Amino acid sequence: MLSEYTIERVLEAALSKGGDFAEIYLEETRVSGLSFINGRVDKASSGMDYGIGIRILEKTKSVYIFSNDTREENLIRMAVDASSSLQSVPSGMTVQLTPVMNFVSNPCMIPPLDVSKSRKADFLRRACAAAKEYDPVISQTSASYGDVQKNVMIANSDGLYRTDSRARTRFMIEAVASSDGEKQSGYFGPGSGKGFEFIENFPVEQTAREAARIAVAMISAKPCPSGKMPVIIDNGFGGVIFHEACGHSLEATAVGVHASVFDGKLGHQIANPLVTALDDGTMPGEWGSIAIDDEGHDSSRNVLIENGILKSYMIDLLGSRRMNMPATGSSRRQNYQFAPTSRMTNTYIAAGTSLPEDIISDTPYGLYAANMGGGSVDPATGEFNFSVTEGYMIRNGKIAEPVRGATLIGKGSQVLMNIDRVGTNLALAQGMCGSISGSIPTNVGQPMIRVSEITVGGRE
Repeated sequence: MLSEYTIERVLEAALSKGGDFAEIYLEETRVSGLSFINGRVDKASSGMDYGIGIRILEKTKSVYIFSNDTREENLIRMAVDASSSLQSVPSGMTVQLTPVMNFVSNPCMIPPLDVSKSRKADFLRRACAAAKEYDPVISQTSASYGDVQKNVMIANSDGLYRTDSRARTRFMIEAVASSDGEKQSGYFGPGSGKGFEFIENFPVEQTAREAARIAVAMISAKPCPSGKMPVIIDNGFGGVIFHEACGHSLEATAVGVHASVFDGKLGHQIANPLVTALDDGTMPGEWGSIAIDDEGHDSSRNVLIENGILKSYMIDLLGSRRMNMPATGSSRRQNYQFAPTSRMTNTYIAAGTSLPEDIISDTPYGLYAANMGGGSVDPATGEFNFSVTEGYMIRNGKIAEPVRGATLIGKGSQVLMNIDRVGTNLALAQGMCGSISGSIPTNVGQPMIRVSEITVGGRE
């Protein structure tokens, strides 16, 4: 890491030719990964990355540079060159850092770097074996493990000086079923903001068998009918629809440049009164949790929607300047090669009061989306389409035959208004979210919900 004296000199250099704010983000990251196919090692990897990013702001203008060379003379030269590009009046600011504050976003009981590859490989073999043994139609299994340990330092010209230690581990299992030339898969990718203790305490075989169960159920499923109908979306990864179709539209990245369907809607009803939604980076041990964001601000529990009313956005420093609103501890980036921007952490629809079994029994006809897959969305309009990886028809208030090939098509703002049941069974699921500041770990989540009407794309 850099000395306090060097940090102050670089920040002063960054404001020597122009700009009103400068920031340094220094990072050291160690990663390791292991993957298996059909119970045998496919790939093993490990590595380290080290680098620094310097950002300079002039009102709502921004310049960002990064390098692996952290020698003081190189950083000062880079900072001066970047400052010159703003072509504004030099501030002549003298920077004095406050005493350093050290944070630990993800405490580790078992640091992943201390765990041997053979120990990591053992649970992958167990996962592949459990999935393969579930049913003879399982033709392929794949499992992978990854961990990240990251130390960061953030300092800026306002005097902020903070460090953070971050760790995450993740396990993924996929089972493929084959029959008569058809292939269907089941997948789970649980992860945590913890050390290897998360893996050791995880029900590996049970999760692998569940992935295999989905693949087997879908291989015999009939094509899903199409048309507008009620859709029940189950908990956990079902929250990906809110994340993509609504969450991104509540980030300052979109709102701050008036490219969001929810721009100017604070205080307005944008969802059914049953809906409360949050982005909470303070949840202990969760995949998307952070003690401080990537601008050094405290993480927060940010209520986005309360009883259907839009209460707040997710705002970074640049978005704060554009929107004339306070930052919310929502600034994130993949690594030092990316300038930070507003991003989600753990984003979910809060639990409601309806029992899941009652939601199903009160639905005469519709689609039950037990597990969701990927999709696409336009943040400016909220229009989306998402695949259903495990689906069943609902007939006479009961879960009936499995169906495959279903796609949910709609607009986020309409879906929020059409949610007419919210269950009690809140659960979170893990994923990687991509945006202009790179790929970052985020949780999605919700309880079971019912959307009174949504367009289902199918093959019939």
